[in-house]
This record gives sequence, C-alpha cells and structure tokens, in this order.
Amino acid sequence: MNPTELPHRTVAIVRGSDRQAALRTVVTLAEEGITCAEVSLTTTDALWVIRQARRELGPGAHLGAGTVLTAADAAKAADAGAGFLVTPGLGNDLREAMPLELPTLIGALTPSEVVAAHECGALAVKLFPASLGGPSYLRALRDPFPAIPFVPVGGVDARAARAFLAAGAVAVGAGTPLVGDAAHGGDLAALRRRVAHWRSALAEEVTA
Repeated sequence: MNPTELPHRTVAIVRGSDRQAALRTVVTLAEEGITCAEVSLTTTDALWVIRQARRELGPGAHLGAGTVLTAADAAKAADAGAGFLVTPGLGNDLREAMPLELPTLIGALTPSEVVAAHECGALAVKLFPASLGGPSYLRALRDPFPAIPFVPVGGVDARAARAFLAAGAVAVGAGTPLVGDAAHGGDLAALRRRVAHWRSALAEEVTA
C-alpha cells in the first residue's frame, strides 16, 4: 500500500457501535470512491466487520484495522483479513514485535516518537492528534524529517485535509468529519453526501 496513491489520498476511519452499520459504512465508502478504510478495533465486533468487508470488497481492497495496541491485536486483525494496521502510538509490546506482518501506520506526535516509529519500520507516521498542532506543526516536523511520510489523523475535516496535504502530508485520515454517525446506524444517504463534499473539496489539492 502506497499512501500517496490512495484515491483522494484519504483513509476513512470507521468506528461504531453497530457491526452491521459499520460493515455497510465500509462498503458505502468504497462505492462512493473512498476505497481505503480502517476499521477501529474499538468497533463492536470489529474483526467480524473486517472479515465480512473483505469478503464483499475482495482481496484488492485497501482494508485495514485501526487502534491496534498489541501484537495480539495485530495478529487477530491479519487473520481477519486486514491488509494494513494503524496504531495510536507505540507501546513496548508492539515495539518488541516489530516489524509486524502487515504495513503499519504508527501513531506519533513528538519528534522522538516520530524517530521511534520510523526506526520500527512504519509505512508512514500517523501524526496524532493532528488537530493539536495543525498544518504548521506538520511543516515544522518535515524540516528535520523530509523523507518520512506523514498521515495526519484526528479532527481532520475537509478544509484541514486540504491544508495538511498542502503542508506535505502524503494522505490524511478522516473519522467523524467524513463518516459521521453512519457506523452507529446513521443515514447512509447523508454519508454519501459527505463523501461527495469531501471528494469535491479535496479534488483541487489532490490533483495539483
């Protein structure tokens, strides 16, 4: 998986309390062109959602597991069909298990954490929570780390996504601003409208 080649350079973050709704959300996102999604392991029956989504979307879909905290989480997610992993940080258990079987976006915020994630073989550094420092903080990090790919996550709406991409992010992760309440049983028509707005808002920046 190459984050720079993702459609709309977006990783949708699906986190919900209803497993059927979470599954429908992943599938709907793919139908509407957001074809890379991570299912947070905090989602109700998250591994079931990943398995079912993999069956529906096929082996080539960019389908991952998020909120991976331990090596056991990683192994279970891989067994369920996840093609990549996303962590909020890097605890000792994950650090000792690196490199993991699957490409991994490792969460980091400070320069020391960025170095640790990179040394552990992160596919990209998940800058989290991105809203804390904003695009200006990403620019500051890229001065000492120009070769490290960053994917900002946390409070990233369409406007912020454009700004982060302009600041040098290879992609962005979007949860509530994009997915809304769909994974909790919310209106899928509203989800489709949000996706259309998202795609339109990012089109100029992504193709620039």
